[in-house]
Parts: sequence; C-alpha cells; structure tokens
Amino acid sequence: MQSTQLTVTPVALVSITVAPALSSIAVGTTEQFTATGTYTDNTMQNLTMSAIWTSSTPSVALISNTTGSNGLASSQASGTALIMARSGLVSGSTALTVAGSAAIANNVLPVTVNGSLCSPLTSSSYLNKPCVSVTVCTPGSTTACTTINDILLDTASFGLRIFKQALTVPLTQVNASDGGSLAECAQFGDGSSEWGSVNLADIVLGNERALGVPIQVIDSTFGTVPGTCGTPDATPEIAGFNGILGVGVFGEDCGPVCTDPNNANIGIYFSYNGSVCAGTAVVLSDQVQNPVVSLPTDNNGVIVELPSVPLSGASSVNGNLVLGIGTQTNNIPSGVATYSTDGFGEINTDFYGITYPSVIDSGSNGLFFMSPSASMIPMCPSGSVWFCPSTTTTLSAVNNSAFGPTSGQVLFQIGNFNSLTNSVNNVFSDIGAVQPAMLIWGLPFHYGRFVYVGIENQVSSLGTGPYVAY
Repeated sequence: MQSTQLTVTPVALVSITVAPALSSIAVGTTEQFTATGTYTDNTMQNLTMSAIWTSSTPSVALISNTTGSNGLASSQASGTALIMARSGLVSGSTALTVAGSAAIANNVLPVTVNGSLCSPLTSSSYLNKPCVSVTVCTPGSTTACTTINDILLDTASFGLRIFKQALTVPLTQVNASDGGSLAECAQFGDGSSEWGSVNLADIVLGNERALGVPIQVIDSTFGTVPGTCGTPDATPEIAGFNGILGVGVFGEDCGPVCTDPNNANIGIYFSYNGSVCAGTAVVLSDQVQNPVVSLPTDNNGVIVELPSVPLSGASSVNGNLVLGIGTQTNNIPSGVATYSTDGFGEINTDFYGITYPSVIDSGSNGLFFMSPSASMIPMCPSGSVWFCPSTTTTLSAVNNSAFGPTSGQVLFQIGNFNSLTNSVNNVFSDIGAVQPAMLIWGLPFHYGRFVYVGIENQVSSLGTGPYVAY
C-alpha cells in the first residue's frame, strides 16, 4: 500500500473591488458602496460588512463602519474623495465625486492613467501611464506661465523635467561653478536617457507655488551630448511624454555625491562652454530638485491615490496626487505601515527565498521581478520580457524596511500579458515582466492603495523621511 502527503494551503485574499466605480452624487445625499474580495482560488466573497472603510477626504464624504450601515457614504461638500475598503493587508478603492464637480483642494493634482491629462499623441504610447498637469512660470512672474499636460508621475525619481518643445515661456539658465551653462544627463532603468540644460523656474503644483526651482529642460540639441549619455530622447513622441514629475523620497536628483569635485566625471552634471561639455561638481541648491520640498506648505511628502482596477483591465482610471502628509485634513495618514528606505530609495523584499532590493515606482508600468520558476510564471513567446502564464497566478512577497523592523506581506497577481493587452484597455493591475537584479513595484502596485512617499529629512506623523508607506 502506497501513500503520499497532501498539503492543503488555505485560500488568501488577493484583491478587493469597491463598487460602484467613479460614482457621482449631490451634496446631502448618500451612496452605498460594496466591497468584493477575490481569493487565490479565484472565488469571490462580499466583504462589505467586515472591511474597514475610510475616506481620503472626510470633509467631502464620510464613510460608515457602523454595523448595519457599513460602506454607506454621506456627502458633506463639493469635491472628490477616494473611498477605500481594507481587509488585513489588502485594500481596494474608488472615487466619489460630490455635486457633480470636483472642488479640487489647493494641495491636490488630479491624476489620469492613460486618460484626459495624457497627450493624444502619447496617451497609448505605453500601458499604465500616470499623467498630471504642471504649470511652469518664468521666475518671479505670475503672467509668463504655461500649463503642460502629459507629465509622467514618477515616485522613483526626483525633479521636474520638461521637453523644450512643450515650453512657451523663458526660463533662467543655471551656471556651473566655472561659469559655463549647467547641463545634465538623466538616465533611467529602462535604458532611456534625457539630456538638456538646468534652468530656474517657478512651478505651480495644484494651486501651490514653488519659487526658483532648478529643473531640467530636455533638449537633445543643447551643446554636445556626452558619449556617456547614450542616445537621449529627442521629442515627446519618442519619449512618450512631455515631461517627468519626480516626487520620490529625496530632495535632489543626485545629492551630496555630486557636490564632490572628485565625482565630477560620473556622467550626471556637465558644464557647457562653447562646444565642449565637461563633467562638473554641483552644489545641492543648483541640482535638479524635487519641487515638493520647495513648496511653502505641504512639503514633507506626497500621497498617490489610485482606485482598484479589475483583473481584465480598464481603458483609463482617475486618481489624485496629494501634496503633504498630515498637513491638511485631506492628507492625514490612517491604517498604513511605514517602510524606511536606504540611500538609493529602496526597501527590501523577500520573494520565494531570495531577498531583493526593491522600489515602489509609479513611473514603471508593470511589476518587474525574477520568476520563482519558468514553469510557475513563464514568459511570453518570441523573446518578450513580459509574463504569460496560462491562468492568472497569485504570488506572495514580504516587504521589509531597509532599516528597522517593519515588514508586511504583499499578495499580487500576474495574468497573461498577450491576452490582457489584446483589448482596448490600457490600464492593468496584473502585468509583469522579468527583472533579475531587483523587484520593482510599478504602477500596478498602486491600484487600490494610498501610497505615501516621505521625503528625506522631512518630518510627518509617519516619521522622518526617506520612507514609503501604504
């Protein structure tokens, strides 16, 4: 007689869908929301009565956790709130608009993923593209300003970068220490690069103004592109955006390492004199800076608020970028865990027996990691880097602070990239691709979560940056 051991793994909650999606009601009325959980065995359960409900903006809408009225939203004033349902570590959310028009707070930037704030020329240039609008002004002017859409929201880079083609107002060139024009090469993990001069600008985020902020004007024709900068993007159409708003955990895009003359030739900052570009050291105040830290208020971090996305995807979704953490009634943290980051803005993730450096990155359009095995998560055919499992597969990881004890499990799903993208949808929560060196929690990680980004040396009720929290 032969026997074998059977291991039964309990099902686990993977995602929560909050309905109705993108609801609109009048002031003084109510809306009943429901929460439906999806589990690892693909079963579904109504979690409305057991989930913990929160509203991102209680001044706009209150949400009930009282037995018998769980999930009932009561509108208070015109505006928009994200309604979230949480069970353990898993959450889902949707947007509620009150009075049919969003009275946007001064510290809120609307975010559209492959939506109205993305340029028609680039809105479908790649999947999971979060776009915001930024106003750039000539320093000291309130009239010489231009508002630019199609700016990629990036929580893993630092500073504002705008293509010269999108600018219609004059800015002030920043000079290097030797009197030359300061320029920069910004290189990204996908192999792309942006080249151009460093200029001072006043920047308006939401309705808050940052004065005299160094930004990069992306211009592949500026001076002579150093050989170390590769082939920089020449146009917004090639890059897929008009610019990048980097609101990650650091105040400058290079920091102290670039202030050291011994590091002048590391390939980031250059002094342009005539026809020659030479590497240079740059003081902190002249480096391209995260504009959030230059705001008069709401300058200690940001919150990315995006609703849940069905496993089949969506054509577009709307959310918010909220400035400040614990500085206004609409950005008070609730029910989140804080993960300190290291000097690279990274945390650690334990993933099937291996610890990887990891980053929470809204600018990456998928979940990037090394598959535990080729049989568990196979790649798509024809040399694609994307994953194409035959059925949607649930995976588990544990995020850990770079320093300190904070750790928490993350359950996520990976679907068949080819099947998912063979549709009219551009927004997906379950697309992933190969990345052997680290684990990148791209935009799909943000769906159904409020992700907090605490800036270096800035203090909030969640601690002193740099940190991420969710």
